[in-house]
Amino acid sequence: MTRILIGILTAAALAVAGFVGVPWYAQSRAEREVEASFAQIRQSGATATHGKVAFDLWSRKLTIADVKLQSAAQPPASVTLGTITATGLSQPDSEHVTAASIEISDIAMAGQIPGPSPLRLSYKLPQLLVKDYAGPARFAALPAGAGMLETSRALAQQLATISATSATVPRVTGTMEGGPSVGPTEFGYSGLVVDDIKGGRIGNYKIQEVTFSTAAQPPNGKVETVRGRMLDVVTKDIDVNAIVALLAPESATDDRVVRLSGVAGAGLYEITSDLGMRMHIDSLTMDQFGVRPSRIQLPALVAALTPTSPRTSAMTPDLIDKVASIYDGVLFKNVEVKGLAVETPDGPVKVALTRFDLDDGKGDVAFEGFDGRTPNGPVKLGRFAVKRFDMGGLLRHTAKFAVPGAKPGPAEALALFKLIGGIELKALTTSYKASTKPVQIDNFSLDWGQFVGPIPTQAHLVAKMAGPLDASNPALLPLLVAGIDTAAFDADLGLGWTESSGAFALQPVKLEVSNLIAASASMSLSQVPRDVFTIDLQQATTAAAQIEASGLELTLRDLGAVDVLVANYARGHAITRDAARKALVDSIKAIGAQVAADNVDVAGAVDAISRFVERPHQTFTLKLSPRAKVPALQLAQLIAIDPPSALAQFKIEAQTAP
Repeated sequence: MTRILIGILTAAALAVAGFVGVPWYAQSRAEREVEASFAQIRQSGATATHGKVAFDLWSRKLTIADVKLQSAAQPPASVTLGTITATGLSQPDSEHVTAASIEISDIAMAGQIPGPSPLRLSYKLPQLLVKDYAGPARFAALPAGAGMLETSRALAQQLATISATSATVPRVTGTMEGGPSVGPTEFGYSGLVVDDIKGGRIGNYKIQEVTFSTAAQPPNGKVETVRGRMLDVVTKDIDVNAIVALLAPESATDDRVVRLSGVAGAGLYEITSDLGMRMHIDSLTMDQFGVRPSRIQLPALVAALTPTSPRTSAMTPDLIDKVASIYDGVLFKNVEVKGLAVETPDGPVKVALTRFDLDDGKGDVAFEGFDGRTPNGPVKLGRFAVKRFDMGGLLRHTAKFAVPGAKPGPAEALALFKLIGGIELKALTTSYKASTKPVQIDNFSLDWGQFVGPIPTQAHLVAKMAGPLDASNPALLPLLVAGIDTAAFDADLGLGWTESSGAFALQPVKLEVSNLIAASASMSLSQVPRDVFTIDLQQATTAAAQIEASGLELTLRDLGAVDVLVANYARGHAITRDAARKALVDSIKAIGAQVAADNVDVAGAVDAISRFVERPHQTFTLKLSPRAKVPALQLAQLIAIDPPSALAQFKIEAQTAP
């Protein structure tokens, strides 16, 4: 019995000792594990220290106080954390750890972007709270001497290995100072929430409000403070693995389009200044954001942006070229800016909607619903668009003239056409001088392309516009006297060259001037060589010797121009309109008779023109067909010195009909 009692007491003592010893063992193990993690950080040359470590076994709560980290890179970046508290800790296996929550308080970060004018950044976060965390028991150490890209890639790789239902930061404040052109800046974020972190993706990234204020010094030398705020910033479906791919060394040869995020947007965005400037945007949205890693060339870009010696003008072209590579490598789909309003000295300027896309450095940019003012009065514009705008190409073009003394030549000026594929303008209404009637452009569209060197060989213009006639212009007096005080134009003009056949055609050519005349035409040239499209005048002239005229077709429909011509002749000669009409017809026949003596085809054309003038609202058609090969250069010379001989090169068919 005594032995049994001793055995029971011994067992009880062991149990009590175990009950007390387990927490002590857990605390000791926690301290070792924390210190091992910090030692791993120090392996890269960084400084990593911490204060007291406490672990409560029963609530599985780990607390680490007074954490201080500083990178080995120069200039160093530093992070201090007041307290790290993880609750509900568990270790499902030897490689992973989970926590119901992780709370970090009093976070402060500071760093500097190197360069001749270093940019200093600092952040303060009172609290960071992570829910339902799961990740590796230990992260890989950063390589010693790692640069900006290597460090960023390592951090992105580590982020891709963790999961959490959410990470929230109630408030972030920060400062930015230095840099080549940035004044002291303060900024803040509130309501930062990142949720659905899993499998290398982030479901949603949200910020309730972003604010900033910065000191700016305009050319007049007076310092002003610029303030801004943005509400409801959201980015969905962020792919962390894509960020890792962008930062990988092999990205230099990766020509894939890597999708970084899905839909993104923001609500109200406002900027104000002490000098009265005010800008307001209702909302911003974007459907997708991606990159093509091989085009961006991040190592070269970072090296150009952070030179180790003072920047010189000779370095500017290379820097511009590297920045242009960003446009070549990014993808934006369906970006929309709604409700833009800017206060100006002449009054507010408003743009209801701005749209743009960007892929391979090129994209369409459109502004819709423009409303503003000029000194002559209000301006309204339904739509203005720039088509296939090569943003990267424009930067590279300007880089040629960034070196002092560089001046653009004719080739460089023409090269600007290759940077834009066309322009479009719709529903423009604006005042014209002191007239009470506005200028209206219903539609204006100009496209060009198929370049040979810097010269486009295809173009198409469509225009429909109307506006008041200038009463102070003597040349317009005949129209004003006839009661025509507004002119309306409707045009459709096209030209194009086909290399395989050597044909160059002006087609279609349609022009209508309201209440006056409507015209349509087509003209073609043959044997047009590629060498003629050059800015070298001697080369172009030599090549042009091969070009032949192929023919011309012209149709004129009288909408009132003949009556205006007759009335102006009658007024100038103080005769009746009937007499004026007869005098014009007789004059046409007399001139035609002189030419017709050597060219029988001219007689028919003169008769058709006479009948066109004799009766209003007739339609005149003319067709010229070459009788044999007609070299275009010789034809141009004949037109200048001997028009009848030029006409003799063609068979002439003409007629007039109602």
